[in-house]
Amino acid sequence: MARPDDPRPNRSTPRSTTPLADYLDRPAPGAGPDYLVVPRSLAEAMPLRWQQVFAGLLTDLHEAYGHLRWPDYRVVPSRWEVLVDLDEEQLAAAGYVAELDPEGGLEYRDAEGSPVADPRTHRVLAPVEDPLPRPGDEVPDRPA
Repeated sequence: MARPDDPRPNRSTPRSTTPLADYLDRPAPGAGPDYLVVPRSLAEAMPLRWQQVFAGLLTDLHEAYGHLRWPDYRVVPSRWEVLVDLDEEQLAAAGYVAELDPEGGLEYRDAEGSPVADPRTHRVLAPVEDPLPRPGDEVPDRPA
């Protein structure tokens, strides 16, 4: 048993009771407030031992929560972009439209029809081409 004045941490006591939430609450690729997205191509490109551990963790997750009614998910690669930089398709997907105003300039409106005050600085989450490799594509090695 460790003494109270021992400077070494007690290895039997976890640092946190919510380590996954702690990790995902900070900025992390593929993590948002409600979801964690792991691109399949990157997961399949992990070293074999990592894949074995990851598959085991997913098995445990699905065995524990497989009885719940899971929805199907549609994952759309997206980035925060300035409104004026979007094309018509991206605008529509983000819930905006660009129309000509009476003077012939572009006026941007949100889904409720309200004009956007400063579209040159207004950022929205818009769909983009997926920059990551697809499953089966070669995944570049991590730079040294």
